[in-house]
Amino acid sequence: MKILICGLSGSGKSTLAEPLAKLLNGIWINADEVRTHYDDWDFSIEGRIRQAERMSYIADGVVMSGKIAIADFIAPTEKIRTIYNPNYLVWMDTLDNSGFPDTDEMFEPPAHVNYHVSKWFDDTHTQLMEIVSSWMKRNEI
Repeated sequence: MKILICGLSGSGKSTLAEPLAKLLNGIWINADEVRTHYDDWDFSIEGRIRQAERMSYIADGVVMSGKIAIADFIAPTEKIRTIYNPNYLVWMDTLDNSGFPDTDEMFEPPAHVNYHVSKWFDDTHTQLMEIVSSWMKRNEI
């Protein structure tokens, strides 16, 4: 299973992804760590597509190994989210602006989300685990 936690920079993606990965016994894939590994800080549309392809490739490997992949990255457009191809999409909609005008301007609210976080709570990851577990049972994952 591939979970994508997307939203503006500073919205709480990593803050949610890390404890959720622990709760689900999954593997947390952080976009900043991936960019650091590849030393690729290109935030053009081409750079963002390349990052989505990398994130998807890593997550697919995690899933092939039998684990749940929990990725957190901005994924600002439908095209980029489609490239990642999540089974489950969480939108961290906790900010109006990130401080990065180029990202804020290009960010498209997801057309379809499985879980929408509009206000952060300390136990959001626990609430989300119950919902993801239920979704996994319904979808036999």
